[in-house]
Order: sequence, then structure tokens, then C-alpha cells
Amino acid sequence: MKIFFSGGGTLGPVTPLLAMREMLQHVHPDIEYRWVGTKRGPEAAIVKEQGIPFITLSSGKFRRYISIWNVVDIVRVIIGFFQSLRLLWREKPDVCITAGAFISVPLHCAAWVLGIPCWVHQQDVRIGLANKLIAPFATKITTALKRQVISFNKKKTEWLGNPVRPSLFQATKEDGRKRLQLKDDMPVIFATGGGTGSQRVNQLIVEAVGQLTGKAQVIHLTGKERSQELAERAQKHARDYHVYQFFTNEMKDAYAAADIIISRGGFGTITEIAAFGKPAILIPKPGHQDENVQFLQDQGAVLCLNERTSDGNQLAKVIRQLLEDAPRQKTMVDKLSVLMPCAKEEDIFRILHALTG
Repeated sequence: MKIFFSGGGTLGPVTPLLAMREMLQHVHPDIEYRWVGTKRGPEAAIVKEQGIPFITLSSGKFRRYISIWNVVDIVRVIIGFFQSLRLLWREKPDVCITAGAFISVPLHCAAWVLGIPCWVHQQDVRIGLANKLIAPFATKITTALKRQVISFNKKKTEWLGNPVRPSLFQATKEDGRKRLQLKDDMPVIFATGGGTGSQRVNQLIVEAVGQLTGKAQVIHLTGKERSQELAERAQKHARDYHVYQFFTNEMKDAYAAADIIISRGGFGTITEIAAFGKPAILIPKPGHQDENVQFLQDQGAVLCLNERTSDGNQLAKVIRQLLEDAPRQKTMVDKLSVLMPCAKEEDIFRILHALTG
């Protein structure tokens, strides 16, 4: 069997597909994979690290406003469509799977023309334009949230939850703290600026760290060289502050070790937080992440801070209050686990087998 994954530009549409691939490898190690992504996105390095052949195609951005670049990008999409036809005809995959991103539009349209089954996974509260365009051509649509099912053709849509990498669960709280050289008698805050390292979120974390000294240990995953330099300067003046630019295999340790997690509002990360049963303070990226986090906050499942109006003092205050409120932590964890369930391996296998015969 050969599977074509597609998505990129950000790591949002990449994370669930890599999790799906990890699930499939346990049972079907002989499956071949290809990944169609963007030329400048962060996904190429991560996908190649997984040993998946990476392919780029011509693609454009679909703007919802008048711009001369719309004409240019329409031409790029048309070129991408014919490149996709040639690629799919040569490679003959059994199924194409995407979790969004504009690079997937020409590929899935071409797959439909060639009669190749297409599977679209919808993560965010707001249905992205790419998935709206692909949905009519999709053989199967799955959603991370139950409420999203009504947004698509009910006959081919089901609530799946979001895939999470099984390897993440190979660490206990004790193991994680030991491997990251953390103390056992002090709470741990795991803070991350997101897959591409948000400068603003990293700045808020650096501003807050000094007020947490003596109250908590902070693991700060910056994701960017510039942000890491900033954090390393702050590290000289703060105790129990541990700065990392990237994690390779330590992400599971940080999740497991944490008492509270601070993050962006991508559904891939939020599902991982829910799977680990951790309370979360989310600082969403303006746009679809705002809607993701607002939905969860309205249900009492997370706490939210606005990156435009918040400062380090406010972040530190929210962290301290949550650390001292164990009942609220439990309520948040319970609600998030219900709203953001992990996709089950057996459901992914069932759907894949139904699509490929």
C-alpha cells in the first residue's frame, strides 16, 4: 500500500498526519509513504527526519480579497494540478490524505480525476478554505470535533477525534523530570512558542519567568534562534528556568513532567495536552486559533490570554492562580479530555481499509 500525505506552510496540518503514520506503522510497517508539501514551510525538515520522501508542487494562496496576486496564484494552482496529475499517475498511491493547507487542493482535485480515494481531516473550529474546496472531491471526511460533522456531507463524514503519536505516551511524570533534570518537589510549567516559535509568546514567557522564581520550574521551548538568545539572557537571572530551542525525543518528557502547559492554540498541540491530562493556558495566534481557543474557553476547558493585550505580569498572575487552584485544574482537564478526544487506532485502520478495499 502507498499513502500520499499532503500539507504544510505551518505545522498545524502536519502534526495529525505524522501521528496517523506512526499509528499505522505499528500494524502495517510495509506501507510506503510520500509527502507533498510547500517549498518554504517548516514541514520539510520534520518530514524528512521521519524518512518520508518529500515532494513539492506549484501552489498558490487563496485570498478572500481583491489582489493582483490572485491571478498569479490561480496560474500556480493550475500548474500544480497538472503536476499532481503526472505525479499521481506515475506513483499510483492507494489513497491521498490531508488535514488542510492549500498545497493539498490541486493534489486532491487531481486524485479525484484519477479515481484515487481522498481522505480529508478537519481540525479547527473554523473550516479552512482549503478543506472547503477539497471536501466535494473527498471520499471520506473526518473531524476533530463532534460539532464539525454538520458542516460537511453527513454521508461521508464522521467524528474521529485527533490523532496523537503513540510514542508520546512512553514517559511517566517521574521519568520526564529525571531525564530533564528537574526537581521532584516543585511544580513544572512547560511553555512553548508553537511549532515555528512565536516571538510574541516567547517574549511573554521571558517576562513572566522572574515572577515564578521559587514557585515553579519552567521548561521553555523557544523554537527560534532569536527567541532562544532572549531566553538565555533571562536564564542568567532566574532560577529553575530551563531553555531549549528544539526537542528531538524530549517532547514526551516535557509533557509528562509538566503540571501546567502554556502553548499556542493549534488543535494538534491541544489534543496532545488533553491526552496527557494537563491544564492549559493558551495564547492563540490571531485567526483560526482564536476561534479554537475561544470555543474551549467557553466550555471551561482552558484558560486564554490575548497576545495583543496581555503582558508578562498577567501571564505570571494566571499561572500562580492556577497552580494554587487544584479543583479548577481537575475541571479543566476533565472537560478538555471530553471535547478533544484522541483518535482511536482501530478507527483509523477501519477507515483506511474501507477506502483502499
